Amino acid sequence: MTENNSLSGRVALVTGASRGLGYATAKALAAAGAHVIATARTRGGLEALDDEISAAGGSVTLVPMDLMAPDGIEKLAEAVAGRWGKLDILVANAGALGKLMPAHQIPSKTWNEVLAVNLVAPARLIRAFEPLLRKSDAGRAVFITTSEGAKTRAYWAAYGASKAGLEALVKSWAAELAGGTIRVNLLDPGRMRTAMRTRAVPGEDPQSVPLPETVTPLVVELAGPAETRHGEVVRAGQ
Repeated sequence: MTENNSLSGRVALVTGASRGLGYATAKALAAAGAHVIATARTRGGLEALDDEISAAGGSVTLVPMDLMAPDGIEKLAEAVAGRWGKLDILVANAGALGKLMPAHQIPSKTWNEVLAVNLVAPARLIRAFEPLLRKSDAGRAVFITTSEGAKTRAYWAAYGASKAGLEALVKSWAAELAGGTIRVNLLDPGRMRTAMRTRAVPGEDPQSVPLPETVTPLVVELAGPAETRHGEVVRAGQ
């Protein structure tokens, strides 16, 4: 455990926690004192996360699950309510790239997957966990977005549309929560050395791209009870 216990006693849920930014975020939140509920489809990645957090003196609960399962998110909310009675921090990090191709060639399967993970799952997380965030003295929610949501780049139709939709969803929810104790923001981490970026930009030298760990201090900041930003798109490095 690090000396930074700014999140001591707080309960945090991180989706897509088996690799990349989700993995690094779960470690950072645990190091800051939070108990982390880590979800992902990849059990091996979650077990490695458990080993690292436990070795550092942190606390984590692993929940292998597919966000696209019909009632997985809702059952998870019931379990969190039963065990902790609240949720202090929600980090909606899980994402799907889909396939980069002309819009007229994108198959329905790709649209369904990308929209389900990047847009519908966050909407279900909001519905399932808002009541638990309200039971926190300072509920915080961070949704991972990208600059692609604000661009109109060729071949990025599915991913870009899903992230544009995510931003509209989260900003609308933030407006509904104005004046309350919950703070909701979107985070654009920028270029990161992840498996998803390797698929998206295969010719890029990975060593030229920052590691996800460079962004996690900002995630921890947005998750903290002292955070005042609300309804913003926070861009790393700005």
